[in-house]
Amino acid sequence: MLKKFSFINSSLFIMAMAVLVFLYLPLIVVTIYSFNPDSVNSFPMRGFSLKWYHVMAENEVLIESLKNSVVVALMSTLFAICLGVPGAFLVDRFNFPGKKLFERIVLLPLMLPGILTGVALLNFFQELGIGQSMTAVVIGHTTFLIAVIMTQVYARLKRLDRNLEQASYDLGASRIQTFFYVILPLISTSLIGASMLAFTLSLDEIPVTFFLNGVFSTLPLQIWGMTRNGITPEVNAISTVVFVSSIVLIIISTILTKEEGRRV
Repeated sequence: MLKKFSFINSSLFIMAMAVLVFLYLPLIVVTIYSFNPDSVNSFPMRGFSLKWYHVMAENEVLIESLKNSVVVALMSTLFAICLGVPGAFLVDRFNFPGKKLFERIVLLPLMLPGILTGVALLNFFQELGIGQSMTAVVIGHTTFLIAVIMTQVYARLKRLDRNLEQASYDLGASRIQTFFYVILPLISTSLIGASMLAFTLSLDEIPVTFFLNGVFSTLPLQIWGMTRNGITPEVNAISTVVFVSSIVLIIISTILTKEEGRRV
């Protein structure tokens, strides 16, 4: 029996490793080729070089698209926090008709295909007289980032010790004071982790941005345009930068979530 369980565990471990290799091997290959001194990707490489990172840094169009992506991601995340946190409180603290339906509707932008969301928002904005612009892209990104913020904060609020909040009221604190001095510190790690995840999702969003961007370009769209005639080495470099940055944000988000779980 022990041998049987050992065989099953070994098989599951091998399958899990195979899945990880399938998912991350292409990213590792891109990272390795970003240090290729030659202009053509070939293996084995003739040494390592930072040449293409310098080329990337001097590509004004590419850097400008990166700045656009960061601005859109920051603004979208900020608006998502402003709307998602109150939404989480609304769902957690109040019972109202259609509450369950409201929870499902909030999650729709995450579940629907990005192309469908992009087309729907484009038509809706045209009816409102909002043209294709960075404003439209920020609003579009905010629609699905609200769900990310709201679900993470709501999950934390459900585990919150209400006695601490009640003690604050008993000591004479107002609702606003209780929120900023008691509730906000307790949900801060969830909020920070959700914000980092939302920022990462916005940074690499393509379908919604494609329909709403107008004349300006974000990094994913710029990379897509550059790769239509083949992958250039500076694309490997900028992809590596984005990949490493995303990994760092995800790791920080995971650490914060685990630390919060230990305190509950």
